[in-house]
Amino acid sequence: MARRYPAPVRDPRLERWAASGAMALTGLPDLPLGPPEPLLDGIERLTRPFPGLDAPALLGERAALMGLWRRGATSCGGSCRILPAAGGFVAVNLPRDEDMESVPAWLELDDVPPNAPATWAALAREVASRDPDELVARAALVGLPVARVGEAADRPAVTRVPLGAAPARAPVGAVVVDLSALWAGPLCADLLAGAGAAVIKVESTRRPDGARRGPAEFFDLLNARKRSVALDFADEAGRRALLHLVLRADVVVEASRPRALEQLGIRAADCVGEGGPQVWVSITGYGRSGHGDAGGTAPEEGPGRVAFGDDAAAAGGLVVWHEGTPLFCADAVADPLTGLTAATACIEALGGGGRWLLDVSMAGVAASLAGPTLAVPDADGGIEVAPPRARPAARHAPASGVDTAEVLAEMGYGG
Repeated sequence: MARRYPAPVRDPRLERWAASGAMALTGLPDLPLGPPEPLLDGIERLTRPFPGLDAPALLGERAALMGLWRRGATSCGGSCRILPAAGGFVAVNLPRDEDMESVPAWLELDDVPPNAPATWAALAREVASRDPDELVARAALVGLPVARVGEAADRPAVTRVPLGAAPARAPVGAVVVDLSALWAGPLCADLLAGAGAAVIKVESTRRPDGARRGPAEFFDLLNARKRSVALDFADEAGRRALLHLVLRADVVVEASRPRALEQLGIRAADCVGEGGPQVWVSITGYGRSGHGDAGGTAPEEGPGRVAFGDDAAAAGGLVVWHEGTPLFCADAVADPLTGLTAATACIEALGGGGRWLLDVSMAGVAASLAGPTLAVPDADGGIEVAPPRARPAARHAPASGVDTAEVLAEMGYGG
């Protein structure tokens, strides 16, 4: 008589991953892959301050609104690629026009083809024979977002710097000044708005949030629950108004290189320590000092290093592996994970009391959730992979600066 064996039990994390919409964005075009093993449980821990939030779905919101899909070693958005180098892999991200123009200086080449497909082909050939650490160091010097896969594996996600005493408080009614742009910072501020904070989005009149040039639905999703202030940071009056708003806020969220704000007369630690905002959330690619400490670091390791969601995720090792090759996990995954991590850390800091500078590293956030790829058994070929989805935006985001006069008056600014 033949012996019967029980059918293998499918890992419940695969079910959750497939249902989240993120699996549709992970793996090869014809082969969806499982997540890094710690990812889903980590997301659920981060979601505790936000009951009812479908946090895994955050990973696919931009893709849902832009019609993006998985592309293996090419990012969903198409600007970043994971390329083999001599002894490792590097993620090369060229999302801006000037990035393509910087490739010859980065690789010290004179004959790089001028069109994108040929540029990528030439770049891949050149990178294959070079040391990944040298590639990263040279890229940092010319301002290119390039990372060696796994280079930031030991970097902390959030470094909490105490700067004084203050009573504990809930986020409800807290005034949040959001100086950030694009995805991670705006998502952090949006989640705080959902927790009851009053969020003011502050933009430069000369350089507004670049996400305004993208899909309107995605910008609305991240910014509809905010009021909008626009100031001319090149003007003395604009800088005075900015400093006034920062000092009157309970929370500041920003994603700038520290040097950029210091040039406007704003030093985060001074503002918090001297009785300004209770919590300052600073989001950078690799941390304000590169390692989260107070010491100086080389330029390529410090807060001046450029990073975006896809290359920061690769730096933290938050990729999936197939036959020895790293592939992208979801869409620019370090962005939504950093937004969620920063918002959670902010609420915890407010609730615990004290004054805090929260140094949030995108690569560190990715590293904290990285791990071995959860295998999809061959027998699970029939797993149902849901498409990515996005939360509905309650309304359109306000036009840039529409609330400037009203907000400044409410905040007691007299010019």
